[in-house]
Amino acid sequence: MPEEDSYSLGKLTRSLGIPITDRHRATGDALATVKLLKMLMAKDTDKTIISTSLKSETRKKVEPNLKKLIEKSVSTTGVYYFYNQDNELIYLGKSKNIKKRITQLFTSSQPKQKKIQKLVADISFEKTGNELIALLKENVEIKKNKPKFNKALRKKNFSHGLYSFIDDNGYINFNVKNIGKDMGYITSFSSLKSGKNFLEKMVSEHQLCKKLVGLEKTDSNCENYSIEKCLGACTRKEDKESYNNRVQEIIDQNSFVNKNIIIVDNGREVQSAVLLW
Repeated sequence: MPEEDSYSLGKLTRSLGIPITDRHRATGDALATVKLLKMLMAKDTDKTIISTSLKSETRKKVEPNLKKLIEKSVSTTGVYYFYNQDNELIYLGKSKNIKKRITQLFTSSQPKQKKIQKLVADISFEKTGNELIALLKENVEIKKNKPKFNKALRKKNFSHGLYSFIDDNGYINFNVKNIGKDMGYITSFSSLKSGKNFLEKMVSEHQLCKKLVGLEKTDSNCENYSIEKCLGACTRKEDKESYNNRVQEIIDQNSFVNKNIIIVDNGREVQSAVLLW
């Protein structure tokens, strides 16, 4: 259609009389695009669109030695290990389906995976029964063995912590901040956003003050006080003992200090248990 002034979806559909609803919404734009494509295909009697647009994809092939290693693996949750011809560990990972993951690695065309494919001579694996233990074991094994193709585990899984302090008026305050070297946090989060979401939930469930939990910076009362969802700790109208008792309940429920926890889950055969202390 070389005669068209513009090839944007909106102008093309108007020019060709194609109805479009919910403009700039996924459904409306998708339906209009389908109608436009059908119209173009009908006009394309020489099949130019198909011959120039479709890419021929070569079927992914697995080398015989890699195929044997895939057959050696299992479709279960656990940690897998790759060794070179000198029996040196070069890569390890975890997966909910070891065989599926290894197949993906051995058919990938990514540079890193291609290098692994050339060097791997043998594999082994260990069933864990559930993904949590697989993740924990993977973490420990990478730090211990430092395989050639595994990146060092520099990133913290939990970067921010929930901290408390007592302000000049005697009210317990919360704030979420980067943990850094200050390990005196109540509980931890994977991000600042996750920590703020937690505080929003606590404000809603326990009628806490958004100002005192660090979600609002104001010299006056918090916005919730105006709509009677805050009992007035920000204006000192709520007794500090009453407010602090609710805050302390949250601290006691979420702090792991002097607590031992056992997480029970599926195991390799029956059940597994992870002890936190």
